[in-house]
Amino acid sequence: MSKPLMTTLAAALAMALPAVAQARPVTLSIPLKNYGGDGAYLAVYLTDAKGAYVRTLWVAGGKAKYYKHLADWNRLSAADGKRLQGVTGASVGAGRTLKVTADLADALIEAGYEIRIDAAAEDMRDSPSEVRVPLNAANAGKPHAGKQYIQSLTYQLP
Repeated sequence: MSKPLMTTLAAALAMALPAVAQARPVTLSIPLKNYGGDGAYLAVYLTDAKGAYVRTLWVAGGKAKYYKHLADWNRLSAADGKRLQGVTGASVGAGRTLKVTADLADALIEAGYEIRIDAAAEDMRDSPSEVRVPLNAANAGKPHAGKQYIQSLTYQLP
């Protein structure tokens, strides 16, 4: 390897390490109620202090034609061409639990950001903003009740 290339790689690594050190894995546990229907589609996303979309953390449900039923997330994230990159999985059955881990920058915690979840199930009522929880240490580890499909959202900060 040439010396200029090694120097460039070392500089890039030195710049990248502080960014990695300032993020932490946040684990979310989302048990669903036994609502008596098909698997639920869920959009788990982050909004800023003004309610503007920041990023998608997870989407449970693989058929894009149903995303319109996740109304708040679909409307807020529509301009984000990367909203589904690496953050999709199967729908979640009634009575089952979705567990998601996302790396979030430390600067987002205690800064007015919210974790939001939209939910929908086939042939049943949609539930936009089913859960809205401020992202802070006081809410970590506590279950926050959902409205219709979600029993609760609990998130853990390391």
